[in-house]
Amino acid sequence: MTSLTRRVLGPAVQALWAWLDSVGEIVPGTRTADRFGAFGDGSAIGFPTATVMNPSSIHIGRDTLIGRQVTLSVGYGVGDPGMPERGLVIGDKCIIGARCTLTAHESIVVGDGVWFGQDVFVSDAGHGYQDPDVPIGDQFGSHDPVVIGPGSWIGHGAILLQGTRLGRNVVVAAGSVVRGEVPDHAVVAGTPARVVRRYEPGIGWVGRTGDIRPVVRADYLQDALTELRERA
Repeated sequence: MTSLTRRVLGPAVQALWAWLDSVGEIVPGTRTADRFGAFGDGSAIGFPTATVMNPSSIHIGRDTLIGRQVTLSVGYGVGDPGMPERGLVIGDKCIIGARCTLTAHESIVVGDGVWFGQDVFVSDAGHGYQDPDVPIGDQFGSHDPVVIGPGSWIGHGAILLQGTRLGRNVVVAAGSVVRGEVPDHAVVAGTPARVVRRYEPGIGWVGRTGDIRPVVRADYLQDALTELRERA
């Protein structure tokens, strides 16, 4: 392709894609959004999606932004008669990064104000392996609901397995594999993930080795940033 062709066609292709991106976005009032169990005002799912399966069991709150190429699914197939009424619930003011996968069979609940990085995987079910004569993919495992507490941050590429229950304002480090209970105000990291730092009132943020980091309030950081900008 010549540089002249690129110069002529490039802007047209970019404009067409921008139009498709705008028209294909799922927002309240569109026919696709109406198929969801709930789709709050101000929320949007980017175009294109990877998979949206059984949207009637998916409930999305207000002002939640979901990136493109995401998978949101409930059940084992389209129209699964056994799927729950509220299999996947995402709260208000959440951000779900591009290419994330949330696949629910019983219950995944994402609290308000939760932010995901990209490529995060969340599932409330796994596979069995106990029968050596049956392919693993044909051995369905047990279901165990997943709860992600409000205000939490899930880092890039993290995996949250069945039975994960995160408290409020939890940080999951990028690439971590999480299963089980995590208390409020904790930082977890690793494979499998372990608590590496947690907030203790009156003390600060205490690490596994006993080192302590002070609490820094958000308004202090904002004031410091404003002062730096004024100096510049």
